[in-house]
Amino acid sequence: MLHTILKGTLLGLTLAVLIGPAFFSLVQTSIQRGFKSGMFLALGIFFSDLALVFLSFLGASQILNAPENQKIVGYSGGLMLIIFGVYTFTRKGHVAENGGIEVKKPGFLTYFFKGFFLNLANPSVWFYWIFWVGVVTSELGTEDGIDINLVIIFFSATLLTVFLTDLLKCFISHRIKSYLNDKVLMWINHIVGILLVIFGLYLFYKMIILK
Repeated sequence: MLHTILKGTLLGLTLAVLIGPAFFSLVQTSIQRGFKSGMFLALGIFFSDLALVFLSFLGASQILNAPENQKIVGYSGGLMLIIFGVYTFTRKGHVAENGGIEVKKPGFLTYFFKGFFLNLANPSVWFYWIFWVGVVTSELGTEDGIDINLVIIFFSATLLTVFLTDLLKCFISHRIKSYLNDKVLMWINHIVGILLVIFGLYLFYKMIILK
């Protein structure tokens, strides 16, 4: 069992260093909205990953193997990323006199659902989990079938590792906010917004050339 936990943790660390829309959103949210907001965003990402792992067990790969279904997922995800990007680009925040970043804060559930749907909007995350669920279930299978307990332990270690590393990103991002000013905050919003739009447009491009 320890070996399974270590392998799951290693997979989680591998996923944690991948840079995508969720990473940029985590950093930007933690800097401008604080650690708690970033934590709820990370929670949303965690439950999104959990849902995708579960769906992968139910056979999501059979649905996404069809090119027309891949295009639906890709176009929907691309559109969602573009919307997130435009919204982020136009948001404003400024440093208050006491050194804190003063912005109008939505409720924490807003960040939870943002993290959940932002993660779902990236088809690469879907295919990543489908691939690894297939690999892990094959590896942990026996003559009597899949050892479901080991599979649960493996992915529990993976998802927990990803979540803890996301919290670390939030903490580090939050700690550097005291070195920021209005102009830097504006550029962070602009850069993250542009990157999200680029991710969305790239998904549209991939779906257009998909035969």
